[in-house]
Amino acid sequence: MTNNSSNSTSSNKAKLQSLKTEVASSLNVNLKQGYNGDITAREAGSIGGEMVKRMIAYAESNMGGNMMK
Repeated sequence: MTNNSSNSTSSNKAKLQSLKTEVASSLNVNLKQGYNGDITAREAGSIGGEMVKRMIAYAESNMGGNMMK
């Protein structure tokens, strides 16, 4: 039996990295490959916050707009 978990994890990491790069670009934050310890906490937080907003919007649209209450 083949373990597809690592393939799925790699794919998910690549998708998140792509989203992070896209968000950083839209916020005019210069991200490099690898270490980005030179960006400010405000910039990093802005990137993470926008990523969360986009992921929530994506999840809501795929749920057909039915929000759990």
